[in-house]
Amino acid sequence: MTAETVKNSSKRTDVFDGVWSELEQLLVSDPGLQAKTLMQMLMDRDDSFQWSHLRTLQRRIRDWRALKGADNDVKFRQRHQPGKQSQSDWTHCDELKVTIDGAPFSHMLFHFMLPYSRWETAYISFSESYDNLVSGFTRAIVELGAVPEEHRTDNLTAAVTSHGSRPVFTERWQSVLDHYGVRPSRNNPGESHENGSVEKSHHLLKSELDQALRLRQSREFASVADYERFIRRMLDKRNRGRQARLTEEMAVMKDPPARAWNEAVEERVVVNAFSLVTIGKALYTVPSRLIGYELRALVYAEVVRVFFGNTLVIEMPKQQPGGKRINYRHLVAHLVRKPGAFVGYIFRDDLFPSLTFRKAYDRLVESKPERAEKEYLAILHHAAMGSELDVEAALELLLGAGGAPSLEAVKELTYVSVGVLPDIRIPVPELFTYDELLSFLPQAHKEV
Repeated sequence: MTAETVKNSSKRTDVFDGVWSELEQLLVSDPGLQAKTLMQMLMDRDDSFQWSHLRTLQRRIRDWRALKGADNDVKFRQRHQPGKQSQSDWTHCDELKVTIDGAPFSHMLFHFMLPYSRWETAYISFSESYDNLVSGFTRAIVELGAVPEEHRTDNLTAAVTSHGSRPVFTERWQSVLDHYGVRPSRNNPGESHENGSVEKSHHLLKSELDQALRLRQSREFASVADYERFIRRMLDKRNRGRQARLTEEMAVMKDPPARAWNEAVEERVVVNAFSLVTIGKALYTVPSRLIGYELRALVYAEVVRVFFGNTLVIEMPKQQPGGKRINYRHLVAHLVRKPGAFVGYIFRDDLFPSLTFRKAYDRLVESKPERAEKEYLAILHHAAMGSELDVEAALELLLGAGGAPSLEAVKELTYVSVGVLPDIRIPVPELFTYDELLSFLPQAHKEV
């Protein structure tokens, strides 16, 4: 090639020179535009542009982004401290194409890890629910045998709710971590890389599982338990090289509490004359037939189960110490017989299941002060015997009409007609018809 040829080659006109200023303006207004989209636009209006020009356009756009494009988001590697933090998240595993007994096995893994040592564990899961979050976290703590200072999650609805415009941890999730003495933390919304250690481990773990499945030359398992054992072997293998740094973490992490999160605490209680028991320093009503009897209460993290002997008699949401749960259904039949006790009852406000019931009582006090208690208790008893929601809806209609509610009016609005049941007659079949059917069967079947 002569020097003149090289000189002429360097001056060759780029096919996009005439339209580049237009393309640049489009890229400035929308940096997300792709070269293929712009190429198609040019081809649609000018036959001189061909798909063979695409790579040239891609290079020009790449160079323009480097010199004039918007700044990219910068990620900052973090210095992890031993025992400081654990992270967890779910990862979908359908791409592994695992089958159980011949059927596709759609599942996720709850993935837990320590960023410093990269020790990890995982459990099969089917939803990103609160129960699965708690189960995964508590199982991981038991397996690890230690508790980090902080646990980080994504902005899961199982752990985080909105308080106005500000995300906050749910009371249920906070209470779980309080039990273990762990501080909760979360990513900023839309910043999943802040949980980057476990996010990166998702890909690495699934890649290694996929490679092991390839070597196994089968993605079929006889049972979920067999598949779980396969996952466990892979996790053990991955954790072997992490023992030195894990030892550093174990030296500074706390021991788990002696009692597991949902392990029951047993109490023996006697029902007093007010149909009340004190369990875990909180008050609960129970059915009055149990007055004077000793009961056995099992106090779990979120519920209280009360037994008479070995028979479960009632289950109630657990209250915090100093709290109370007054169930009007345990008391209203007795108050109907003793309406005078209603006005001065120290827990009277708990006998209004909702604001609508309270408004109904206040309306009765205004319009029928001499019968307000009797009328309200009769309505409340009707709610206890039927549907509280239906009675509430009836009261809302009556209050909206401006009058005073009454038991008769509530009953009329909540009455459900059963209707007349149809007279169904099924004739008795004639047995000879079965003999006729058998005559159509092949002789071999008859002999069998």
